[in-house]
Amino acid sequence: MEELYGPTLLSEVAELSGGRVFPATSLDDLPDIAAKIGLELRNQYVIGYKPGNVRHNGAWRKIRVKLAPPKGLPPLKVYAKTGYYAPNQ
Repeated sequence: MEELYGPTLLSEVAELSGGRVFPATSLDDLPDIAAKIGLELRNQYVIGYKPGNVRHNGAWRKIRVKLAPPKGLPPLKVYAKTGYYAPNQ
């Protein structure tokens, strides 16, 4: 069952956490995957924000990150979390 549902579950967890999955079907895929990961690590940004809702109720809060790319750049993709749980206290 893990082999059947594992790739889908891994993709879902990666998407929810703002990550990506780089599937490898053989050891020969690893150098290309490592290069892709290295490229992404060199081209990432960290952003933060202060929520307007300051209640500490432990509720799930959705977030959405939008990108307005400058003209002349190739298509860009945002990988970000879909939300977070507010603190309880």
